[in-house]
Amino acid sequence: MKKQNTDIRKNPVLNSQAAIHISVWLVVFLSPLMFFSHGEEMAFSRFLRLGMVPFVLCIVFYTNYFWLTPKYFLSGNKKKFYTISVIMIVTFAIYLHFYMSLTHDIDGKGVPHPPYMHKHPAFYLFLLRDIFDIAIADAIATMLVLSERWHQSENGRREAETARTEAELKNLRSQINPHFLLNTLNNIYALTAFNTEKAQYAIQELSKMLRHILYDNQQPYVNLTEEVKFIRNYVNLMKIRLTDNVNVEMNVDIPDNCTVRVAPLIFISLIENAFKHGISPTKPSFINITISTDGKMLVCDIKNSNFPKESADCSGHGIGLKQVEKRLELSYHENYEWTKIKIDNNTKYESKIIIYDTKLCNS
Repeated sequence: MKKQNTDIRKNPVLNSQAAIHISVWLVVFLSPLMFFSHGEEMAFSRFLRLGMVPFVLCIVFYTNYFWLTPKYFLSGNKKKFYTISVIMIVTFAIYLHFYMSLTHDIDGKGVPHPPYMHKHPAFYLFLLRDIFDIAIADAIATMLVLSERWHQSENGRREAETARTEAELKNLRSQINPHFLLNTLNNIYALTAFNTEKAQYAIQELSKMLRHILYDNQQPYVNLTEEVKFIRNYVNLMKIRLTDNVNVEMNVDIPDNCTVRVAPLIFISLIENAFKHGISPTKPSFINITISTDGKMLVCDIKNSNFPKESADCSGHGIGLKQVEKRLELSYHENYEWTKIKIDNNTKYESKIIIYDTKLCNS
């Protein structure tokens, strides 16, 4: 019990709700003071009499708030809820009216009510007024409970959506590892056929890159400088087996001591795709990679010559590009732009990603 009380005191939401309840009812209970005339002596007996109205409203409010609405309305038993509510409202209204009538001359300054007050026309008018006031308090309690439950369900939905998104991102990142390694190992395997020394060097470079994959890839966002270093190592690794007719350039324009952060390995599939489709073993080819940021947005622009694979060559099945699209949507929803353009009769290709969400990019 002590632990539960401690948790409640530390809960800012519960504390704010309690403060609101106390403030509102403090105003309500002090409202009878408005019925005192200027210069009139404030008799405690009269204040106590007038305070019965907010006291009844408080009882009705919290009876509905803590018991009636949660037990019957929210459980779907609305018929019983309305029946009990009507009985409670009418009962308290009659009680309140007779109480006010019987205590009208409690301070000796009021005018005694005539006998058989219930036969007086004003009786029903005042009774309807009390019923209306109590019904308002009852309705406010119900609406407040429904509002709180809606906020709880909405918060639960958001938490579930966040958990689902994080799980999906984690799953996509885990898929990138084998996909990336498969393509890299295929390149190293090709090197072993004609240059064992280069193949050994490639394996050493790959071991350095694995650190980034195994550790940094587990974080939602990594420093852009580390990501660029990883991409540069990958490009150097791919250049080992290229011929002289292939021109590969990588331009990086990021400030010193860069604090921009980016989702890890989100660009690597585009670069893999450029090496896959942008290089010809016989024709002049090029790949230009540009990564830049001004602290407000991040740009990755990749241009390459385009040599489309034959329809029979379905290696990879476009898994990498599908992962990029999913990860961009999950990590930078509606805060990014990805354009893919075929240039010069499909002989050149450009893939450009612009990330605008600086809140996620910057630490």
